[in-house]
Amino acid sequence: MRKGAVARKTKETSIEVEIDLDGSGRSDISTGVGFFDHMLDQLARHSLIDMTIRAEGDRHIDDHHTVEDVGIALGQALVKALGDKKGLGRYADCLLPMDETLTRTAIDVSGRPYLVFRTEFPTEKIGAFDTQLVREFFQAFAGNGGLTLHVETLYGTNSHHIAESCFKGVARALKSAVAIDPRQAGNVPSTKGAL
Repeated sequence: MRKGAVARKTKETSIEVEIDLDGSGRSDISTGVGFFDHMLDQLARHSLIDMTIRAEGDRHIDDHHTVEDVGIALGQALVKALGDKKGLGRYADCLLPMDETLTRTAIDVSGRPYLVFRTEFPTEKIGAFDTQLVREFFQAFAGNGGLTLHVETLYGTNSHHIAESCFKGVARALKSAVAIDPRQAGNVPSTKGAL
């Protein structure tokens, strides 16, 4: 029942996203950006959110619009899937080790979008992928998903490991934040009565 689908078409990109918050982490992803596909696969697998993502973009320019617009559509699909947010865990965090890298993530499914991204990459590229796009994705995802999202890499030297630890850490925190807490008994997890 907690599913969301978004189709977003602009002059720069054409994106289709379907998610199921109560899935098993299945992913079927094709954006044309190989490393990004790998990161989105990790996001699905470790959040246990089923994701189908199809994206075509103006990659003859660069990958920026494709990555950002997938973040926008994925965030919008998350909002649809969350519905009234009754029973959510709401808050979650994760300390994610990836070999020499350690990244800390925290999420509040608050409806108040805000990103704190304290991660630096020692290289400008991971293969052909621009490392600046990691932040751009999370900015678009948090902004359109109504997430307060903090991502901080405490240390690390390998750009691939740093990026992967960010995606896996966000995934693990997201899994707990969107999980239904039976003790909430269908209540919205806020003293305001709404998120």
